[in-house]
Amino acid sequence: MSNIDDKYKMSKEQNRRYARQNFTNLVHTNARFEGINTTLPQTQTIIDGLGVDGVSINDINTIVDIKKGWELITTSNEPLDLAFMQKINSVVADKDSLAPGEFRTGQGMVIIGSDEEYVPPIVNLEQEEEYFTNLMKKDTSTTERALKLMYHNMRSQLFWDGNKRTATLAANKLMIDNGAGLINIPLNKWGHWNELISDYYRTDNSDKILDWTYENGIQGIDIGDNQARYKYLKDQSSERQ
Repeated sequence: MSNIDDKYKMSKEQNRRYARQNFTNLVHTNARFEGINTTLPQTQTIIDGLGVDGVSINDINTIVDIKKGWELITTSNEPLDLAFMQKINSVVADKDSLAPGEFRTGQGMVIIGSDEEYVPPIVNLEQEEEYFTNLMKKDTSTTERALKLMYHNMRSQLFWDGNKRTATLAANKLMIDNGAGLINIPLNKWGHWNELISDYYRTDNSDKILDWTYENGIQGIDIGDNQARYKYLKDQSSERQ
């Protein structure tokens, strides 16, 4: 794994504002974890509280819950810990988990190929607390800690459902609280990301996916660069038209 530094440095409030301005894109991307293929305008319509013809009520509910998850991590001043991850899961998996917000106590399973499954071990909360505490103490960048936490939590399958959404939001809370930008996988690179995450599930070696995500999935703005700020606002304006 190559050295992972913070690409962006904002204040907490600037990073929160940046995330809120990107809500539609972030929710739109996160919905793909559940196989939801709405267009960006359809996602915006749902975020605005309206229904969309041809989109199921289940998919609409999932999109709304993801938006609520982003609202949670951009408004709460609570520190990130396992208890806060439970709060995130209780929001994003509210409609599709048998026990939203509860750690998994039984067998889990992830489909990683047409005829291949990954079966994670039973969740050991003492080990998860130790992993989280040690990771947060490491003398590494916020971005590195956030990426490692995100992929560790995805593979560990801490909850009964909504694990990718929960892991992504938990990692982004860490990024936002420290002004390091956002983690968001571009949809035009989703196919390759799926190959990398499947390989990570098989091998428990995260080097490739960490390096790739660092190069392709970290977004933010340089507050000191007026051109970058102008381009960002212009792009956002174009997307809303």
